[in-house]
Amino acid sequence: MALAINIRADNNTAFEIEGLWDQVGVFEVERSMRKLGYRPHFTFAIYDSPEIDEKTAWDAMLTAVAGQAQIAVEFERIRWFEGSPLVIWAEPTANDILRRIHSSISAAIDPAYCRPHYRPQAWTPHCTLGVDIADERRDDALAFARSFDRKIEVLFDVVDCLTFPPVRIISERRLLP
Repeated sequence: MALAINIRADNNTAFEIEGLWDQVGVFEVERSMRKLGYRPHFTFAIYDSPEIDEKTAWDAMLTAVAGQAQIAVEFERIRWFEGSPLVIWAEPTANDILRRIHSSISAAIDPAYCRPHYRPQAWTPHCTLGVDIADERRDDALAFARSFDRKIEVLFDVVDCLTFPPVRIISERRLLP
């Protein structure tokens, strides 16, 4: 079981991303984000190592967001991570706050304990839209991503620490309004 620390949108602005989940879901073998049963989010770190316990991860998150207000994040582009299956995600516009939080967590917990894609030089801030794109729908999914021409804003208002799979929230805190 993995341990993750995240920031999530736990309010009505999350419906913008959840609507994109449904649009991307038609390209998936199974609608991955709806199946997850967890709100739109950014993951700052995932730990599989028993050396990093819940308290250590949560303390790092709380330090990283001390005094932090809710974060309004704009999305103007949909991107993808290559692979099989293809992963589709919403790209935030420049957001120094997300990078600062990630850096603080990485300074508090040795990144060597973190999954490689979440380490400082590899981390890409992203809000996942679908992780199970069917190989035969790959071209359609990429065409959808390239054609996205809207601007949406989502308010990320809760930080948490959880284990998965399945998602089980261990600790959470609402950010200041």
